[in-house]
Amino acid sequence: MLNVRMNRIIFSIFAISFLLIGCVSKEETTERMYRALENVVKAEEVFEEQQEPLVKLEKKEKEIYDRIMELGMKQHDELVKLADEALSIIEQRRDHLQKEIDSINDSKIEFKQVEDIKNEIDDTEQKKKASELIEIMRNRYKVHNQLAKEYRSALENDKELYLMLKNESVSYEQLEEHVTNLNTIYQLVYDANEKFNALTVQYNAKKLEFYKEAGLKLEND
Repeated sequence: MLNVRMNRIIFSIFAISFLLIGCVSKEETTERMYRALENVVKAEEVFEEQQEPLVKLEKKEKEIYDRIMELGMKQHDELVKLADEALSIIEQRRDHLQKEIDSINDSKIEFKQVEDIKNEIDDTEQKKKASELIEIMRNRYKVHNQLAKEYRSALENDKELYLMLKNESVSYEQLEEHVTNLNTIYQLVYDANEKFNALTVQYNAKKLEFYKEAGLKLEND
């Protein structure tokens, strides 16, 4: 089983002070867009909090799996204990995944405000940057849906594997077939995760472009 988790942080720039340049109406729209985008960051804080514990749980489960493979089916009592421990970890991973999904769903709700404010922008370049930002985020949400789907499938197949290992009558061929299928699923998880990370990087860069185009002068520029 692959350790496929990576930190995927949409950065916050709350700590960066800025100066608004332009007319009052432009200021108001820009400020509202800024607040809306930063509310998206806040909504994903719970998402971010799940990453480290998920990595630790995946690593722990991998260690258990390796120990089971070393034991073999002859030491069945010890194998069952380890399999039960792994099954418990799978449920913990499932809980973290659900929290992650809920956080992303909250992010989607907040991001709807960004889409609404974009329609009020008069400046052509600002509107273009905002539209590009929105398109990237929509794709990011879509990829996360796929990532969550594949990860759920991986968890179900992980669970099935440990239940099979607890069964003394399971054949080597059955286990081999299941592990092959599981590796294929984890490859799908890995691929979706890579796409998600790439889109997050694009989103962060595009958000900075929008802030600069909108007249936000960052002090560290």
